[in-house]
Amino acid sequence: MRYIIACDIGTGGTKASVFDERGTSVASAFVSVDTLFTPEGFHEQRPEDWWGSVVQATRNLMDASDVPPAAIAGMAVSGHSLAAASLAADGALLTPQTPIWTDSRAGAQAKRFFAEIDEPQWYTVTGNGFPAPQYALFKMMWLRERKPELYRQTACFLGTKDYVNWKLTGVMATDHSYASGSGCYDLRAMAYRADYVRAAGIDPAKLPRLLTSSEIVGRLTAQAARALGLTEGLPVAAGGVDNACMALGAACVEDGDAYTSLGTSAWIAVASHEPIVNPARRSYVFSHCIPGMFASATCIFSAGNSLRWVKNTLCQDLSERAGREGRDVYDLITELAANAPVGANRLLFNPSMAGGSATEKSPEIRGAFLGLQLKHTREDVLRATLEGVALNLRLSLDVMRSITPVGQDMLLVGGGGKSRVWRQIFADAYRMNILQTNVGQDAGSLGAMACAAVGVGLWGSLREVRRVHKPEGRVTPNPAAAAAYENMLPVFRLAAEMQADLGEALAGLRL
Repeated sequence: MRYIIACDIGTGGTKASVFDERGTSVASAFVSVDTLFTPEGFHEQRPEDWWGSVVQATRNLMDASDVPPAAIAGMAVSGHSLAAASLAADGALLTPQTPIWTDSRAGAQAKRFFAEIDEPQWYTVTGNGFPAPQYALFKMMWLRERKPELYRQTACFLGTKDYVNWKLTGVMATDHSYASGSGCYDLRAMAYRADYVRAAGIDPAKLPRLLTSSEIVGRLTAQAARALGLTEGLPVAAGGVDNACMALGAACVEDGDAYTSLGTSAWIAVASHEPIVNPARRSYVFSHCIPGMFASATCIFSAGNSLRWVKNTLCQDLSERAGREGRDVYDLITELAANAPVGANRLLFNPSMAGGSATEKSPEIRGAFLGLQLKHTREDVLRATLEGVALNLRLSLDVMRSITPVGQDMLLVGGGGKSRVWRQIFADAYRMNILQTNVGQDAGSLGAMACAAVGVGLWGSLREVRRVHKPEGRVTPNPAAAAAYENMLPVFRLAAEMQADLGEALAGLRL
């Protein structure tokens, strides 16, 4: 038996997994990564933390498994999108911190770019449906204008998993799926768009070269092998952006296959051979790990991170109890939430604590509990949190349905999908069957594993990932609860619009 290591770099941390050659997860380990929220409103992480979390998670993984390093046939990395770390020619980081996907500092740069480039055309070419300042190209512009000497010294801009690949192999490159979040990538031409790069004033030589996700980017250097406890010369596949690896790992490999990813952020994605773009509704698109395919999605920026905020702020006693009892604190939270009725006694929660996506009324939308009364209990607050994430994703689902057909079954992947309570809320809020398979929260890691398995010749095709999935359950809507959520939806939509207006007013407030 030969094995593959896959590392999935999420916003909240890195999960390292080892899979056997059939695609079965043998063991995994997680190491958290901090996001830095600066007084200027920047959202940043340290690239060295990406690397450090990969090193520690991989070491923990190998310690926890019985797999000898010599049995590892290859590895690949998935990473969260839209980052642009600045590297000098020798690979040295030029800034210790770098903006991540939620960072919107480059608004002025995007405005100047669209004074020259037609914005609707740019969207249909790139599929970049997030607020434009979040895309890497505009972050590069910001660095060029605000820190010109650092820009001049930059030899290459690399995203999350590509920075880790550089540390693993000494090779600076990216894959098509990660490049499709650059802000200057033509989805159909599968290449950087020269006029967009020129309009941004960015030297095209600073953009990483493009590989397919299953292509071997390089081999593990002696230094990296020592750090990870692996074998020097181990092949490393290019891997992919988290959205694409998640789509692959969720077995969305044919037109119309769909899934919901419920992690720090959350999205609903559909696989297809044509990018699904709609200028009015602003779905966003990444190139799939499978060449010639796309993962088109609508999203919300706050899902698991909103629940995490509630846990850290309102449930410290539950965290302590979970530690004493050896339980998962989120199981305790969802158990309490289940004690509250559907609708949480008319308490609404808008989960937009990290701002709004392009499908929402304003990027300045902020989270809120609405309708709070003295009668409300912590159980109500916890249930409203779970319901708020599900209803916000229901709004995103309605946007996707207005653009392309979506079936009656929805695969739910990601950490949030572990909860039976939350799966039932999703089934009721979506009015769809929620599917669960053995892959569960390993979808992103499995997608990266598939890239490496093909790259080293263990698998003949990325589509072999479909045979890994084994059904484990189907949650069907409860008619009464589904009807209640349908009645709530117009009020929830109104609350979201009001929160967007309030967010705009708060953004302009001078204190």
